[in-house]
Amino acid sequence: MSILQRITLFLRSPRGQQLIDRGRREMAKPQNQAKLRQIAGRFSQKRRPR
Repeated sequence: MSILQRITLFLRSPRGQQLIDRGRREMAKPQNQAKLRQIAGRFSQKRRPR
């Protein structure tokens, strides 16, 4: 069984669904969205050629 298949099986399991729901609840919070935007901004700045 490949790693991708194992991940898919886990995400479809009850525990995987709990983690997905928790992640969605956390990302619905404005302070977490701001943190993610800040991190994404740092990565995009590093990738831009000068």
